[in-house]
Amino acid sequence: MAFSGDSSNHLFQLAVRFVNQTNRHLFVTGKAGTGKTTFLKYIRENTFKKLAIVAPTGVAAINAGGVTMHSFFQLPHGSFLPVQQSGWNSNSSFNTPHTLLKNLRLNNDKKVLLQELELLIVDEVSMLRADILDEIDCILRHVRKKQFEPFGGVQMLYIGDLFQLPPVVKNDEWDILRQQYRSPFFFDAQALQQSPPLYLELKKIYRQTDEEFIKVLNNIRNNKTTQADLDLLHKHYLPGYESAENENYITLTTHNAKADTINQAQLEKLNGNISECKAEVTGDFNERAYPADVLLQLKEGAQIMFIKNDKGESRRFYNGKIATISRILSGDIYIRFEGDEHDMLLEKETWRNIKYQYNQEQDMIEEEEVGAFKQYPIRLAWAITIHKSQGLTFERAIIDAGASFAPGQVYVALSRLTSLAGLILYSRIQPSNIHTDERVIEFTRLEKEEDQLAQELHLQQKIYITRSLVQTFDWLKLAEGMEMHYESYETRQVPDKNHCVVWAKGLLDAVLKQQEMADKFTRQLEQLLPNAPEDGYQFLHQRVSAGSTYFLQAMDEMETSIKNHIAEIKAKPKAKKYVTHLQQLSLLPQRKKQQLNQAVQITEGLIKGVNTTEILELVGQKRTEVIKQEAVVEKKTATARLPKGETNRISLQLFKEGKNITEIATIRELAPSTIESHLVSFVKTGEIDVKELVPEDKIATILRTVEELNLPTPGSAPVKEKLGEDYSWIEIKAVLSYREWLQVSKDTN
Repeated sequence: MAFSGDSSNHLFQLAVRFVNQTNRHLFVTGKAGTGKTTFLKYIRENTFKKLAIVAPTGVAAINAGGVTMHSFFQLPHGSFLPVQQSGWNSNSSFNTPHTLLKNLRLNNDKKVLLQELELLIVDEVSMLRADILDEIDCILRHVRKKQFEPFGGVQMLYIGDLFQLPPVVKNDEWDILRQQYRSPFFFDAQALQQSPPLYLELKKIYRQTDEEFIKVLNNIRNNKTTQADLDLLHKHYLPGYESAENENYITLTTHNAKADTINQAQLEKLNGNISECKAEVTGDFNERAYPADVLLQLKEGAQIMFIKNDKGESRRFYNGKIATISRILSGDIYIRFEGDEHDMLLEKETWRNIKYQYNQEQDMIEEEEVGAFKQYPIRLAWAITIHKSQGLTFERAIIDAGASFAPGQVYVALSRLTSLAGLILYSRIQPSNIHTDERVIEFTRLEKEEDQLAQELHLQQKIYITRSLVQTFDWLKLAEGMEMHYESYETRQVPDKNHCVVWAKGLLDAVLKQQEMADKFTRQLEQLLPNAPEDGYQFLHQRVSAGSTYFLQAMDEMETSIKNHIAEIKAKPKAKKYVTHLQQLSLLPQRKKQQLNQAVQITEGLIKGVNTTEILELVGQKRTEVIKQEAVVEKKTATARLPKGETNRISLQLFKEGKNITEIATIRELAPSTIESHLVSFVKTGEIDVKELVPEDKIATILRTVEELNLPTPGSAPVKEKLGEDYSWIEIKAVLSYREWLQVSKDTN
């Protein structure tokens, strides 16, 4: 597969630079096997930008290492019409900007997360509907307070193949949506008409090396299939072909039921007993996002395929690699690949369900695991649906689609193969089966030649540098931080409070004066930048250096003031939490100093004639170093924090003293959602009565819903989905904990 060190893959390298060194919205696509998944993984591990990964479905999100867009943005059910009138039928299943924002319920942590977001990666974008993308645009503009910037200024990276599975929209919904949209595809979202993404297609094919086969696949994608192409494919038309035992063919079919029937029939043919392997599901993990079978039934001799890439150095298997169960001994499962002489012990894999949160100390977006699914990374592989085969690679496959080929399915099915040599067709492919939506073909015409992309990169890098210089002197985040600190004294318990308030007011006044100066300086910069190249950036560098020197001194004074205040207060009783807060406050001037120094480095580079790529690589390297340094500091700080159990008990004690969740959160300087999770943990132990957190009528309804859903491992997500907005996450989680407590009590007695 593709990797960043493949210097011959210039388009891969260009795409990385567009993401890391510009703010340009980007659509990265490519034929099957060109390394789109590898690109996503590389960006995730090699960007300094604060990012989140979302996908249209639960399975796609888990496989991409992200979350669903519905959970990330808390999108309501129903379609979206980007119309501004507030009088739209409120009883309909359609949301509008008015109803969406009116009913939006984002807690402060989620708002901060969205405000700090710099890069949003949308994987499997072929399945994303235009109206849902407009919904996301509406939320980001609103939360980030940037109404006139698409997606509120967040850089969008779309990854996927539009020639594969299309978005799903019901006919009755489309009858209304078509009044606003040319097509359901993401590229026809209204937000993209204002800011279309740059189209970049990865070309180097890592899956197929058969040039003749590659040509056929290209023709199918582009609606240019010839009779010669069909004749070539039909050389592999062998209806009713039955593969030999050691050939390891997998059948691709159109329906789940048919694939399940084939797998079950082949399994029953084998001698021996069935071994059942049950998945371990912990925490929150929506059953619709399960990446593997909850109950895996296996026998010796069963044909299986891997559904995950090997994460080890040896890369023994990949997503779609076929193998055979060679033996099952004492619960251990051994598999053997075709041509190998030795067995491999199969090990379970863990898929993580995560949520994103903003870490203020490190100024980065982090992933927190909220649930996990542990199972062997395999499935029975005599058959699989074409839908589920997307993204997989097979050396041999029987394609059994009958007359039910849908547009796009021919390409998806054929492109799973590494070569024509491994193809068997059970049914002929008719020209009518091969049809790519003309709107997709039209969109692909936006693709530019590689030299045009290089020119565009150079232009966008300059724009990004300009924007970085201007943002250096944006004082809004610093001013808001100091203002929030000053206002926090209303509820904060600190020693010598009046003295602290006076000190904080002086600090805030100083920052507001700096903000006035910074605004004036920004206006000067914006006037200077267009003509800056005329004197080789000399005057620009002079002004940026002078401005940085002035504001660096102000930041030094602010840091010193906070440091002195900490020294005054830390010896006093009950000051520990306040001191911790002050230490976090000091990060604001520290980060502004990093920005100011970086601005001078940029203009120095411009004067010396350093090319934009090198300047931005240096900037990215410096920012990455800062993130790593802060991570080390955070790790050291974390070791000094209270253990989880102890911090939970402090919340319990305050709750037992009669304080409510809001009061506890204020006293402890924690988010209300954190206090809620503390208290829920004690419902499971019986130390808190569930009725203290949830009204009695709701308890009964939630319990009844759990029983109706009949889930193998009850999770809050499916319950919340069924009950809707009238039931909060905390209420559902509390009742699920109560249910566990009842079960434990029953088992004990």
